[in-house]
Amino acid sequence: MKKVGITGGMGCGKSTVVAEFAKLGIPSFVADRAGAECYNDPAFLADVRALLGNEVFRPDSSADKRLIAAKVFSDAEQLKGLNALVHPRVLEAFNRFCNDNASQPYVLFESAILYDYGFDRLMDSVVCVYLQLDERLSRLGERDHATRDEILARIANQMPAEEMMRRADYVILNYEGNPRQRQVAYIDKMIRQ
Repeated sequence: MKKVGITGGMGCGKSTVVAEFAKLGIPSFVADRAGAECYNDPAFLADVRALLGNEVFRPDSSADKRLIAAKVFSDAEQLKGLNALVHPRVLEAFNRFCNDNASQPYVLFESAILYDYGFDRLMDSVVCVYLQLDERLSRLGERDHATRDEILARIANQMPAEEMMRRADYVILNYEGNPRQRQVAYIDKMIRQ
């Protein structure tokens, strides 16, 4: 079974592309979702508290992800520390996912930070989803209810989208009116060969 990475900058439409692959029966692992599930683990929360302090927790002891994001995206060392807690757990979950889907021709691993943390080295090929920055900012503002400065701070911590495109085996240009379904069908055919 092949492992195919799906990457692209925040707000470029990776989820929409993954949904197109799902129509072809391809299972997808969403790294952000697996990372979010870590916050249900008391041991993980204790590690986050030790790293970032009590101020990123609500009175009910749940983690305030918006405060965590604001803190780590303005401090590279804290971001590195948080990633060191999250990434091993995400990779464990991905390995279980691969075992559960071993009969498939390939699986997708969707992550905006695929290259940033070397996940691409675990993949047989990589698909980059691309969309220009202005459109991404508009989508992210609506989706995340975040300010432009907050979004730009997060984006600044990712590899530039153009560099992701350069490194990828395949690129999907995810503009409205562009034939996304046809691009996905072509890439699916190439991966299956």
